[in-house]
Amino acid sequence: MQITDVRIRRIHDEGKMIASVSVTFDDEFVVHDIKIIEGQNGPFIAMPSRKMAGGDFRDVAHPLTSEFRNKIKEAVFSAFEKLPPEEPAED
Repeated sequence: MQITDVRIRRIHDEGKMIASVSVTFDDEFVVHDIKIIEGQNGPFIAMPSRKMAGGDFRDVAHPLTSEFRNKIKEAVFSAFEKLPPEEPAED
């Protein structure tokens, strides 16, 4: 399975989420709402999830192997690094 497209939308809120990502596989299947979150040890990706009745979150879609998770992570961060720099906010 090949990653054929990565689309990133920056988030400008004050929270820890810095972008929302859609990843397309083999030009036939897309996963929306992958998040780039700024963590204590740098940014990381979080797969789309939903809140369960008990308050826990459960991934809706996720890779089954760490190798494929790394492939997604590398594609997402590669695309994120290619984004043009943000313009400073005007006051």
